[in-house]
Amino acid sequence: MHRQPAPPSHVAVEPGAHDIVAVPLRHPGRWVLASLILLALLGVATSLWRNPNIDHPTIARYLFSDRIVAGAVLTVALTILTMVLSTILGIVLALMRLSANPVLNSVAWLYIWIFRGTPLLVQIVFWGYLGLLYKQLSLGVPFTDFTVFTVDTNALIPAFVAGVIALTTNQAAYTAEIVRAGMLSVDQGQKEACYSLGMTPLFTLFKVELPQAMRVIIPPMGNETISMLKDTALLSLIAVAELYTVAARISSQNLHQVELLIVVSIWYLALTSILSVPQYYLERHYGRGSRTLGPTPIGRAVALAHRVRRSQKGIRS
Repeated sequence: MHRQPAPPSHVAVEPGAHDIVAVPLRHPGRWVLASLILLALLGVATSLWRNPNIDHPTIARYLFSDRIVAGAVLTVALTILTMVLSTILGIVLALMRLSANPVLNSVAWLYIWIFRGTPLLVQIVFWGYLGLLYKQLSLGVPFTDFTVFTVDTNALIPAFVAGVIALTTNQAAYTAEIVRAGMLSVDQGQKEACYSLGMTPLFTLFKVELPQAMRVIIPPMGNETISMLKDTALLSLIAVAELYTVAARISSQNLHQVELLIVVSIWYLALTSILSVPQYYLERHYGRGSRTLGPTPIGRAVALAHRVRRSQKGIRS
């Protein structure tokens, strides 16, 4: 290989004449694979849509019916309520697991072991049929006949309350481990530095440790929230009128099971897509110092609109 001699110093050289032009590496295999996947997805979607066994007017009729919308609202309410309660309980359990007190540590470990080690379905049935074990619940002095009040179990814990308790207690076990992992990701020197400055443990927890741990906590908690939204369908076992239960009742009357399942799937996909938006921005917010953040989808759309507008102005001029 012969190298071209450098031009004499008195000869004017055009800027960039000897610069290396980097050509991006092409990946035709990726485009071929992507095209095949798109064709396969299009084929499946077309097959389902043109299936003569699917009654499309039924789907359109029940997609926004009052009963389905009410079930979807209850599903969202259950998700929000259980996630708030389970997050509070999970933080308490995580702090107990991190405690140097062996009693607190052991109790938290036992709780997590039981509720994480048994199926959620079993726990829902247990709380839903608690009245079979205890006809009445009373408050009083243990080992004596003195009672402050006595109430019927089914009246105190109806189906909705039983569902909230089951989902909350189960999710708290997973939340506790997520929060504990986030707390362990914070350097121990942070806590020691705060204590040396005279900060209280509670102030250190909420102002120093948890904000740094959120970078690790937010992604799995977002996934747990989406999973909770879908796990509410299990409450159909105890007749809580959430989205899937309502659809199952309608399909048992009109015998359009597949169509109602499609309606339910559309609602779940829409709700999970909505929940993914705050998760995305929370991850960006708490991950600012750990990685380089690219533009958001809205930012990319705005930039694309600006480029299209500039190109149109250039064509007109």
